Amino acid sequence: MAGLRMSVVVCATSFLLGLLFTHWVADSLTLWKSPETQTDVRLWTAATYYSILSRMPLGLAYSYAVVALAGGATILWSLRDGRAGNLMFDGGSIFLYGTAIYVYIQQVLPNITANFVSLPLPFASEPSAATPFPPSLRGPTLDIASSHLVCSVVLTGVLALQAGRWWAEQADVDDDDAEEIVDTEDERVRTREGTPLGETKKTK
Repeated sequence: MAGLRMSVVVCATSFLLGLLFTHWVADSLTLWKSPETQTDVRLWTAATYYSILSRMPLGLAYSYAVVALAGGATILWSLRDGRAGNLMFDGGSIFLYGTAIYVYIQQVLPNITANFVSLPLPFASEPSAATPFPPSLRGPTLDIASSHLVCSVVLTGVLALQAGRWWAEQADVDDDDAEEIVDTEDERVRTREGTPLGETKKTK
């Protein structure tokens, strides 16, 4: 059962992390760019991507929410065991997972709905350098990219903690197996040494 729960958490986290990685096509145009390279064309391209993102079908948005809830609920379920490993690894995982959900709900979604849903696109296929980028959209565009980066980092931390939990549990299983083998060998030795000589001869 523990392996199933860990698989659900890892799959849900990887799915959400993959979604955030797809946003890098727009986020990379604005993050860590100097003022000289952060041109209006780059900003328009990123804003256009976020505008398209804001118009996604509701079915997709609901499916993403279901996956996110499934991952969080599974981590909380693991905490019910009360084991030290669960409290340490899953406690850290639910903190990071909750941080990602909080940042996305509080920073990304309000920003997109407030600034990009009704964004008039200045071009149909290729950005035009002659169209100045609105200064009021520069901050929101940079904020979305930064929030996506924060979510990606904390979700990567969730995967690292789950990998650490798996490694710790495997180490415990290996130690238990080694102790069981030693106990079995000791029992065999005690049995041989405690067998009377007469019984040994009868056996022969």
